[in-house]
Amino acid sequence: MPVKKANLTVVGGGLAGSEAAWQAAERGLQVGLYEMRPKLQTGAHVSHDLAELVCSNSLGSDLPDRASGLLKNELRRLNSLLLGVAEETAVPAGGALAVDREGFAAEVTRHIEAHPNIELIREEMPEIPDGLTIIASGPLTSSKLSDAIAKLSGEEHLYFFDAISPIVSLDSVNMDIAYRASRYGRGDEELGDYINCPFTKEEYEALVAALLTAERIELREFEHQLKEGVRAGLHEFFEGCLPIEIIADRGLESLAFGPMRPIGLRDPRTGRRPHAVLQLRQDNLAGTLYNLVGFQTNLKFPEQKRVFRMIPGLENANFERYGQMHRNTFIHSPKLLNPTLQFRERPDLFFAGQITGVEGYIGNVATGLLAGLNAARLHAGEPMLELPATTMLGALCHYVTHAIEADFQPMKANFGILPPLVDGDRLGRRNRARAYAERSLQDLDNYLNISQTAELATL
Repeated sequence: MPVKKANLTVVGGGLAGSEAAWQAAERGLQVGLYEMRPKLQTGAHVSHDLAELVCSNSLGSDLPDRASGLLKNELRRLNSLLLGVAEETAVPAGGALAVDREGFAAEVTRHIEAHPNIELIREEMPEIPDGLTIIASGPLTSSKLSDAIAKLSGEEHLYFFDAISPIVSLDSVNMDIAYRASRYGRGDEELGDYINCPFTKEEYEALVAALLTAERIELREFEHQLKEGVRAGLHEFFEGCLPIEIIADRGLESLAFGPMRPIGLRDPRTGRRPHAVLQLRQDNLAGTLYNLVGFQTNLKFPEQKRVFRMIPGLENANFERYGQMHRNTFIHSPKLLNPTLQFRERPDLFFAGQITGVEGYIGNVATGLLAGLNAARLHAGEPMLELPATTMLGALCHYVTHAIEADFQPMKANFGILPPLVDGDRLGRRNRARAYAERSLQDLDNYLNISQTAELATL
């Protein structure tokens, strides 16, 4: 049951829940933060730390004219704890922000455990608590809490499959074939922030053929849930995180134009752009582990070892973690939530993170931040923050709460969800992105100044 002294109960110690708890606690609320691990494991997590990154270790582009970079700049203005920790534990990744996976989670856990206004409770929350609450239980919500949410909402949950990439040890990569470089020379000019495994046309086609015939793990439990619980018309896999074998099914060159695209890279052995490239990205600060970028998969483990050792440079790779699939759960937000992330039928109940249908690590952090701020404001009797739809965070919240119900799918930060620019069609793609970013940050600054002025007027 909820902690009696708490003003706010936060369910879930992932990215969204940790950020939400911190933001509310910083504003004086006594927070009870529930995390079911390690007593109840998910099957995808491997540690007991909060904010563990299950899939990639990359938080996306950090360039100011990219959608993910814009969202990070908004979070900097809003004083995000987790973004600060990510920057402290960053590893080289060109124009992206990637972190030491273990170091990041350990540091977030340390901050949460040390906060005087947060009590971390290592127990499952099997019900939706009474009183001020934030549900940030994530895509692997326990079955008991899932049932409670379904009962409250009157709606079936929506399911999709998510997949994670394998990790290999650096000392097992053949650097006589693989080479360091970032696309278009971004990042470290001498070393490059990525290790690249270049393919000839023949090597690439052999890999695709092997992917198409390799044995896959049966998804009996998930398939049953899909048949019983998914709304008509939804796809099994979320398009933003497809297993490579599913992409390969779509055509011979699908991978070469997708996660293995060779643009901006040249093979130093030939001086030419390879037919395709697999990139490896540093996964820990020590630089001993690298993940296969974009290589989410559901192949059986022995098949992963066999097939992925066909990749040039990975002939003798040691796999420290194999790829795998897991079920993700999200609610039908267009019918259930307001853009403030409040449950429409119960204003003291907020949802945040991936369970809302927001995709991407930074999107999860951002919605956790907004839910934490709004929970604190509700407790203080202040008006809710509903960020302008011209900001990236405001646009994400607007999308998940206003999407066409029949077509609702998880959404990452992208410029396509922002309102069009005046005369934006006359700008080139990169100039248009910069204009979007400039407008977003200006509108956020103006909104925050107006909100602060309104708060002062009520004192």
